[in-house]
Amino acid sequence: MIIPAVVSLGSLGLVFGSLLAFASQKFAVEVDPKIEQVQEILAGANCGACGCAGCAQFAEEVVAGRAPISGCTPGGSKVAAQIAEILGLEAPEEQERFVAQLKCLGDCNTVKAKHIYHGVKDCKAAIALSGGPSACSFGCVGLGNCVKVCPVDAITMGENGLPIIDVDLCISCGNCVCECPRQVIEMVSTAVEQPYVLCRSQDKGKQVRSICARGCIACGLCVKKCPQNAIRLENNYAVIDGSLCDNCGICVEVCPQNTIVANTIVKNTAV
Repeated sequence: MIIPAVVSLGSLGLVFGSLLAFASQKFAVEVDPKIEQVQEILAGANCGACGCAGCAQFAEEVVAGRAPISGCTPGGSKVAAQIAEILGLEAPEEQERFVAQLKCLGDCNTVKAKHIYHGVKDCKAAIALSGGPSACSFGCVGLGNCVKVCPVDAITMGENGLPIIDVDLCISCGNCVCECPRQVIEMVSTAVEQPYVLCRSQDKGKQVRSICARGCIACGLCVKKCPQNAIRLENNYAVIDGSLCDNCGICVEVCPQNTIVANTIVKNTAV
C-alpha cells in the first residue's frame, strides 16, 4: 500500500511541477534590463524624495519615461548623468544641491524650560500632551523625530538638546522637514552664500527675550542696516532674501541676540 501511494504522489508532483515550469516560461513578464541597470546606480535609501515608493519603482518609472532622470535627489547630478547614459539621453545640467538646516538656536542652555517632560520620546506626542517641554512654542522640541526618520543617519542629537545635521551625509530627501512638527528644519541650497536667521518664533520681542537668549526679537536693526535692503520682518522674525543678499555680514554684527549667523551650511556641528 505504501509504494503505490508514494508513486502516485511522486507522479502528481512531477505533473504539477511540469505545469508550473511551463507556466513560468509561457506567462513570464520580461523585465527591461535597463531597469536593473538604473536600480544598481541609485542610492538605495528608498527615501521617497523622488515621489515613488522606493528606488525600484523609481527605476521602472524613469525607464518608462514617467519620471525625470534627475528625480533622484540623493544621487544628484552624478546619478542623473549615469541614468542619461543608460537611456541614451542627454545628461541634464548640474543640479543645485540642497541640505537640511535647523532654524532654531533654543538649546537647553539658551531657552527656558516650561516643565520637565517624562513622557514618550516623541516631538508630536510632547506637543499634543503639554505643548512641549520648552517655554518657546515655536522652537525645536528636541526629542529627535528628525533623527528617527533620516535614512542615512545624517542627524544626531547633540548634548545641548538640539539635533546636529551632517551636511556631508545629507541626501536631500526632506524626510526631516516633513516630520518636524514645528517646521524649524528647512532645505537650503549649498550654492548660496548668505547669513541665516536661525529662529522662527512669532512671539513679540519682549516675550522672546524673556524666554530665549538667542531668539529673534524683531528689533529691526538688521533691516535698517542692510545696504541691499535684503531683510524684512515677517511674523515677528527677520527674513533674508537670498537673491538680494551680498553676504556682507553687517546683519550678523548688529544682531543683539546673535540670532543671525554667518553661512553655516559648510559646518557639520550645531551653531
